[in-house]
Amino acid sequence: MPKISLWSSVCLAFCLSSCAIFNTPNTSTPKNAPAKRPLATKPKGAYSNYVRDIVRTARAYTGTPYRSGGNDRRGIDCSGLICSVYTEVGLKVPRISWQQAEFGTEIEEVRDIRPGDWIFYVPDAGKAGYVSHVGIVTEVRSKTDIMFIHASSSKGVREDNLFSKYFKNRFVKAMRPF
Repeated sequence: MPKISLWSSVCLAFCLSSCAIFNTPNTSTPKNAPAKRPLATKPKGAYSNYVRDIVRTARAYTGTPYRSGGNDRRGIDCSGLICSVYTEVGLKVPRISWQQAEFGTEIEEVRDIRPGDWIFYVPDAGKAGYVSHVGIVTEVRSKTDIMFIHASSSKGVREDNLFSKYFKNRFVKAMRPF
């Protein structure tokens, strides 16, 4: 094997790393980009004042494909949908579903669920287990017709009924985040 001199090694290392040295990232904000506002840890005023924007923003994700760990319209998972929607309306919430399941105030009775509440599910119908899925309540039409939006692993972001055959036996709790 040929020997490489120290000087040759230094030159080679410099050449390989020069792109990182001289190509600095563009950190300026484009002129047409929206200004980022700081996220609030709690709403200014009543949470109910945010709900219309939360539902509208969540519905704008309808049709977005599911992607585990995803956070944007190219692909998103259920807890990422929650986090992204609330970030867009200026509120900071946890990113992970089990953390979201402990955030806010638990709603004791299904009849007390309102738009803007979060609903949580376990993976297997009728069995106790870890929280594996979350959605945002979008509409309460009646006591047995509660619509929520979520990122379905098979169908992407969509609205479903809490009382549908698939979801009603997987539901474990609801939370009001603020």
